Amino acid sequence: MAEKPDASTPKQTESRGSCKAVYRLFARPEVTFDSVTQTHYQNTQAMPPGRCLVISDTTEIDFGYKSPRAGPGQLTGTHRRGFFLHSSWIVDADTHAVTGLGKQELWARPLQKKKQVHRVNCRKRAAEADVWERNIEAITPSRAGVELIHICDRAADNSAVFAHLFVKGDSWVIRAGQLTRHLRNAEGRTQKLSEIIKAAPLKGTCQLSIAANKKQPARIASIEVSSTGATLIRPREGATAFVMDKGIREIETNIVVVKEVDAPRGVEPICWVLYTRESVLSFTACYRVIEHYEQRPIVEDFHKCLKTGLAIELREYASADRLKPVIGAASVEAARLLQLRDASRKSPDTPARKVVPAEWIDVLQSIQRHSRKIVTVCDFTQALAALGGFLCRKSDGSPGWQTL
Repeated sequence: MAEKPDASTPKQTESRGSCKAVYRLFARPEVTFDSVTQTHYQNTQAMPPGRCLVISDTTEIDFGYKSPRAGPGQLTGTHRRGFFLHSSWIVDADTHAVTGLGKQELWARPLQKKKQVHRVNCRKRAAEADVWERNIEAITPSRAGVELIHICDRAADNSAVFAHLFVKGDSWVIRAGQLTRHLRNAEGRTQKLSEIIKAAPLKGTCQLSIAANKKQPARIASIEVSSTGATLIRPREGATAFVMDKGIREIETNIVVVKEVDAPRGVEPICWVLYTRESVLSFTACYRVIEHYEQRPIVEDFHKCLKTGLAIELREYASADRLKPVIGAASVEAARLLQLRDASRKSPDTPARKVVPAEWIDVLQSIQRHSRKIVTVCDFTQALAALGGFLCRKSDGSPGWQTL
């Protein structure tokens, strides 16, 4: 799989017999998504003492409208079939080096509609959003002295997630999903979040580098940073059983507001409202919170590697029971590729032989178009990308996923 990441199983194996052996392996009942990935999670959670970011997100693994496979469920698009994959990445908070996957969960949504449940009993029924809470509880460092900071997007903005983090003692940086939520401000008055952030004192200004996407080009944004304290209040209705059982009524949090000023015409200005347990007393502390949240795209790079680089959505296994361990094995392989790419960007002077096998370096040295000797991991990555059309000019930056 490492030699041909985007190939099918027959092309990844050397003979008909070894191909059949792989099919028999993934057909075994004890070979599941969890059993394939569990050792990787254990190795990742054996992290050294220090501060680590836990970056979580959910993606769809889409097998299309007319998938003949048995087992995949309904996706966000009503007629599409596939799985949902929730992944939590462990990243060093200071160096931003990727440690690995801390925990994942793969599930299929039922094809039938769920029965209507009275709002009083709704909190007792399992919901898809519970995956955030399960991953929070599952990521427990095996060594002492490790402090976890959970980085989540707006999907994690609910009282149950904050309650689990509060009880577990972990810190958080979570983007607010709704500005109409009622909180208690620093003076003790209940207000909407939108009103609280308007009154937040300005801590300073700075510039952020914004990556390009389908809607806008890359740019340098001028932003104003404000911060304040607030208290999350348990909702009157819809509180989960965990929140009720623990008797949690209030959770103190800080808020950092990132607002772009003088945005270019035709570009939607940035406006991030970040809940955090980190200190926000100074501009430097607020900027550190922003830096933590800026690492969130790492998990999106992982999803792109899994689906574009490893072509997991093109696998032709006939049933969900066989597809799931294949996705698990590909997830570990995607983690390896992400570590290699980040090593070339964040520690480019690392000797290549510490990161990749010597045989890879020797073969690449012999077939590369330029005679430059491969010494560092940056040399290796650029020589590898040159095979895919990367020109290795100083102005080209670092090669991306598709080229690699």
